[in-house]
Amino acid sequence: MQTAAFSLAEVSYATGGNIGFQVQESISNNARFKVKAKQENVSGVYLPQFEADINENINDFKMTGLGRGGQQVQRAREVYSKAVETLVDLASLQTAFVILDDVIKVTNRRVNAIEHVIIPRTENTISYINSELDELDREEFYRLKKVQEKKQIAVAAADAEVAAKKAALQAKELAEKEDDTEKLVVKDETIKNEQEALENGDKEGTSANTLVTENEEDVIF
Repeated sequence: MQTAAFSLAEVSYATGGNIGFQVQESISNNARFKVKAKQENVSGVYLPQFEADINENINDFKMTGLGRGGQQVQRAREVYSKAVETLVDLASLQTAFVILDDVIKVTNRRVNAIEHVIIPRTENTISYINSELDELDREEFYRLKKVQEKKQIAVAAADAEVAAKKAALQAKELAEKEDDTEKLVVKDETIKNEQEALENGDKEGTSANTLVTENEEDVIF
C-alpha cells in the first residue's frame, strides 16, 4: 500500500493535478476487477475464500494521462491492481482467522464442558451403576445362600422322614416276624401236644387190649 501511495503521488505530480474526475469518467459498466468467493472445508469448518478475477480485455484508463503522465498512470494502475489482489488475499485470511477463532472458542467451551461437566457426571453415573451392581451381587449371593440353606433343610427333613419310615417299616416287619415265630411255636407246641396225646391214647388202647386178651384167656381156661 505504501508503494501504491507513492505511485499515486507520482501520477498526481506528472499529470499536474487530481485525476480522480478522469478516472470516474473512464469507468465503464463492465468491471475489470471482480472478486469471486468460494468455500473451503477445513476439518469440518467451511471457510470462505476470495479470489481476484481481472479481465485484461477491459482497459478503463486507456485515455487517462494521454496528454502527460501516461507511463506513471499505467504503472500506478498495475501497482493498485496488485494491491487490490493483496487486499483480497488479506480479506480471505482475516475472514478465515475470525471464523477459526469463533470455532476454536466454541470448541474450547465444549472441551471445558466435557472435562468439567460431562466426564464427572459420567464417572459418577458409572460409579453409581457399579455400586448398584455390587449391591445386586451381594443380594443375589445372600438369596442363593438362603435358598441353599432351605434346600439343605428340606433335604435333611426328607432324609429324616425316609429314615423314620424305613425304621417303622423295619419295626413292623420285625413285629410280623415275631408274631409269625410265636404262631409257629404255638403251632409246633400244639402239634407236639396232639402227637403226645395220640401216643398216649395208643398206649392206653394197647394196654386195654392186652388186659382184655388176658381176661379172655383166663376165661377160656
